[in-house]
Amino acid sequence: MNRLRFLIFLIAVLSFGAVTNITAQTNLQNISSINVDDISDQQLIQLLQQAQKSGLTDAELLQQAQSRGMSAAQVQKLELRIKKLRTKNNESSNTQPDSTLTRQGRQLNYKPDTTDTLYTNKDLFESLKPKIFGADIFKNKNSSFEPNLKLATPLNYIVGPNDQLNISVYGSSLVNWKLEVSPEGNINIPGVGILNVGSKTIEQATALIKSRLAANNYAVGRGTSVQVTLGNIRSIQVIIIGQVAKPGTYTLPSLATVFNALYMAGGPNDNGSLRQIEVIRNNHIIRHLDVYDFLLKGDQKNNITLQDQDIVRVPTYRTRVQLVGEIKIPALFEVLPGESLDNIITYAGGFTDSAYTARIKVSQVSDQQRKITDVLEADYKNYIPLRGDKYTIEPIIYRFENRVVIKGAVFRPGDYELQSGLTLLQLIDKAAGLKEDAFTERGTITRLKPDNSTEIIGFNVKDVINKSVNIPLQREDIVNISSIFDLRDKYTVTINGNVRKPGKFAFSENMKVEDLILKAGGFAEGASTNRIEVARRITDADPSSKNSSVSQVFSVNIDGKLKPADANFVLTPFDIVSVYSLPGYEKQKTVKVEGEVLYPGSYTIKSKNEKISDLIARAGGLTASADAAGGSLKRDNFAILGIDKNKADTASVNAERSARINRLKQSYKDSTKTTTDTVQQRNNYVGIELDKILKSPGSKTDLLLENGDVIRVPKQQQIVRVNGQVLYPSAVVFDKSKSFNDFVSNAGGYGPDALRRGAYVVYPNGTVKGTRKFLFFNNHPSVKPGSEIYVPKKSESKGNTAQTILGFTTGLASLGAIILGILSLNK
Repeated sequence: MNRLRFLIFLIAVLSFGAVTNITAQTNLQNISSINVDDISDQQLIQLLQQAQKSGLTDAELLQQAQSRGMSAAQVQKLELRIKKLRTKNNESSNTQPDSTLTRQGRQLNYKPDTTDTLYTNKDLFESLKPKIFGADIFKNKNSSFEPNLKLATPLNYIVGPNDQLNISVYGSSLVNWKLEVSPEGNINIPGVGILNVGSKTIEQATALIKSRLAANNYAVGRGTSVQVTLGNIRSIQVIIIGQVAKPGTYTLPSLATVFNALYMAGGPNDNGSLRQIEVIRNNHIIRHLDVYDFLLKGDQKNNITLQDQDIVRVPTYRTRVQLVGEIKIPALFEVLPGESLDNIITYAGGFTDSAYTARIKVSQVSDQQRKITDVLEADYKNYIPLRGDKYTIEPIIYRFENRVVIKGAVFRPGDYELQSGLTLLQLIDKAAGLKEDAFTERGTITRLKPDNSTEIIGFNVKDVINKSVNIPLQREDIVNISSIFDLRDKYTVTINGNVRKPGKFAFSENMKVEDLILKAGGFAEGASTNRIEVARRITDADPSSKNSSVSQVFSVNIDGKLKPADANFVLTPFDIVSVYSLPGYEKQKTVKVEGEVLYPGSYTIKSKNEKISDLIARAGGLTASADAAGGSLKRDNFAILGIDKNKADTASVNAERSARINRLKQSYKDSTKTTTDTVQQRNNYVGIELDKILKSPGSKTDLLLENGDVIRVPKQQQIVRVNGQVLYPSAVVFDKSKSFNDFVSNAGGYGPDALRRGAYVVYPNGTVKGTRKFLFFNNHPSVKPGSEIYVPKKSESKGNTAQTILGFTTGLASLGAIILGILSLNK
């Protein structure tokens, strides 16, 4: 951002010279905060290019930067950067003589990096240059000024060689001729002879033709008519010289005008005049064309049709001035002798609606520097613009000379005119009076003091309304009359429990419990109407008493149909109404049985003491292939388990994730360094022993069913899954003769990061058993069919080495003590 502000600032300086452009000023945010260290060498080189084009030396450039708010330290840095850059470039100029940054006797021939964002926008500097009024008319692709060759032939058209004349004779005689004009300007009329029409207008040529035909026995004017039109037109050559974009000789249609010729040549260049364009014919200036006449009035009287070998010359402009600021068309305007500032303002379309027109600031060219002059409005018609004048039209000041403001609890708040002798009561009347909720004890007037500081003046609104107080108002007074609702918390009441839309509602006076229930959508199914509690705030609690009340609770019985009654309970602000369920009201609870039962599916709990064995019996019992020992209970009830069911996950999923991570580590050992052990997931399985439950129904392990329980009875299991920090996580065929380590060996054995003492087994019923440690030995749990062995990863903390050594030495000491004790007993 510092770079962008720096560039905009210096571009503005370099584009417009030492004079500040109002538009550029508004775009500058904070030049004082620019850090020169953030400016790249490429950006600095381009700025030096612009400085050279604008005629600024390094010292002038630095002076401009300091005058715009850049700190002295940053200016010094900028100076050192420029010197260093020039020195570096001078050294490289020995091998590259065409590349230099010096200003005297050389050119800046730096080729910018086209990938830089500064150079991708080619119009960056062009857009900052002031626009020349009228110059774009010849650069607009939509306005080519191409002559219309299908129009009727102009009567003043001069006939010349290679033109084709269409002569139509009709009436008593009927004949049509298409005759081409010879290089000598003659046409040969069949049966009539040669007639010279060259250098004559169409009107004159028509008269000659009619006269010759009448002399040759054509009854012209006596029943015979003659019409002469132009057929194919000739081409002419026009020379365009002077300050145009593309001077040269152009071949144009003979109907072409001066504008057509100028468009073909690209129009006047930046130094060309738009107001004194000369048309030279036979070494004499026959016309002076002013483009402003066409732009401002649509006048084309001097936009004449050109003839062969005409010369269009565009001289350099004499005087050009610039208008910026609050003007409708800010641009550079060319001034002719005898024109005043008022004429230039007219050319610019006049002032904008927010322009300050009483005076205009003029930046003028003095002998060796510039100076500022003020031109008053009365002198606009008399002030003669000078070369290099720059007129700045400033906006009006955004302040009011006769404004007062009223806010708050009035019917029409806003800005009002400060009339002579206006009082506070009159202003309230203009605002259509006070609202009913106006706080009448106190109002305020924020008044602007002479030093632009403010003061608050308080008043009693009642006294003003009763005319016992009369306060005259001043300019920029702000009257504020508060509403009673602005001076207190928003009054609400709350309803919870068995209603259709519980929540907070706006409080209203004389609101009853029945009214609030209606706002909440009425009672929900199973709501009790005989016992509704209302909790009310206490404002007089005893802070010195430990058992002081924190709320006042009322019990209310209402009619279930919400009929009006005399004893309705009236609510106060911030009351909390609680609606409870009917005693004994229960919603249906559903459980599910999956797997090897005769009738798997969803079942509704019949009684509060229904247990797992009862549900299996309702499902028809187990099938012949069922594994009762592997039966599991999945319970997602947060209130019962105390876990978040959204975070629940089985240990098998955790193991699978770890296995995938380990495989990725082996495949991408050099690139993957961010994966550590996965976060331990929650297990939402309750470990049950279904085989024992079915053998002893109603025992302590026969759990009561809860809503959402899922009981799954698997088939007889034949495999054991081994996951985690093993070399090849896999499923191993169960063999009761195999030990824990045998199953791990079938999965490739322990991995290098395996934490053997932390290995555990997840049984099919959801229970988990871990490895126990005895002295130096790991006592692994037994493995059953369908189990899952999981080997976690070692911790990477640095403190483990010291802890391992300490545990090892402690174990050795304990073993030595046991051996000594045994030896002592034997003795």
